[in-house]
Amino acid sequence: MEIQGNCSDQFSAVREAFADSLRSGADVGASVAIYLDGEPVVDLWGGHTDQECTQPWQRDTITNVWSTTKTMTALCALVLADREELDLTAPVAKYWPEFGTAGKDRIEIRHLLGHTAGLPDWDQPMNLDDLCDWEKATTLLARQSPRWEPGAASGYHRFTHGFLIGEVIRRICQQSIGRFFADHIAAPLDADFHIGLPAEHDLRVSDVIPAPGPAPAANPRVTIPVGAYVTAQDTWSAQWRRAEIPAAAGYGNARSVAAIQSVLSSGGQTPSARLLSEATCRMVFDEQSHGIDLVLGIPLRFGMGYALNADDAPVGTPNLHTCYWGGRGGSLVVNDLDTRMTIAYVMNQMTHLGLTDPRSHKLLQTAYEALTR
Repeated sequence: MEIQGNCSDQFSAVREAFADSLRSGADVGASVAIYLDGEPVVDLWGGHTDQECTQPWQRDTITNVWSTTKTMTALCALVLADREELDLTAPVAKYWPEFGTAGKDRIEIRHLLGHTAGLPDWDQPMNLDDLCDWEKATTLLARQSPRWEPGAASGYHRFTHGFLIGEVIRRICQQSIGRFFADHIAAPLDADFHIGLPAEHDLRVSDVIPAPGPAPAANPRVTIPVGAYVTAQDTWSAQWRRAEIPAAAGYGNARSVAAIQSVLSSGGQTPSARLLSEATCRMVFDEQSHGIDLVLGIPLRFGMGYALNADDAPVGTPNLHTCYWGGRGGSLVVNDLDTRMTIAYVMNQMTHLGLTDPRSHKLLQTAYEALTR
């Protein structure tokens, strides 16, 4: 399997692991990137953009990364916190007054970031049209009550996470989150990642390929059912691409994901811009919850906008100051502030394995082995 891109000698084993994944058929088309101290040391891509394997994955191919988008939304909030325009311990209602009803007056920004706000879904069914209607999605959330005591536990906010944080950002900046992200994060870093994809980029998109076989049975430890749902096929539509759905509809590749998220692992300073102070980067590790997530039914330790390393974490690393998140189907980004490393994996072939996907885990393990050489 021919692999394109660049890879330092130190990480040659990552290249081999990536090639093996494509060669075996586990991947159809994919990309992997590693940044150290804000500089790329691995930038690889290969395979095909379509299930029929007729079109090669190119350097500028992008795809929907699903919930890996949440790390971009969280970074927007951290940028505003660093500028002292957003207080992560303030009530949400300070910025969004209509939100402070129905028992939500004590919900703080940190609860939104840590999935502990008790608003994992809407109280009514939401289809694709509804998710593409920002005013409807946010107005409904402002009216409903939390499903558990805010701050008491995490319950993964699959779609609501992006609308909740995005509306706070809109109230502060008078910009949509997609516009804020483009202007204040993607542009300074010259990074090819989009929340709300302009039509001019459509020809570069590799549509996600649905996971084969039926989805596994619900985890018996799930106590909060989730209603809002979209299929892989829904994301093939122009409606999905254009909408700003900042918990799930981001478009990029491993290079752009790693370039942006390496802001955290490099202490806020990249070769082209300083977006955060080191102190704000460390705020990510302010633990918000640790236990069985009420929605996913797995053990998770959440900080500010990211899951944190823990003995029972589904994504484990050898270092304490590591934060991560991934997307439905298998994409993943890990920021290690101890080694100043960010690794990102983005692919089109989805699986049902989520954060336990062996494709990303193999790349992550190989990267850490390379670091110790």
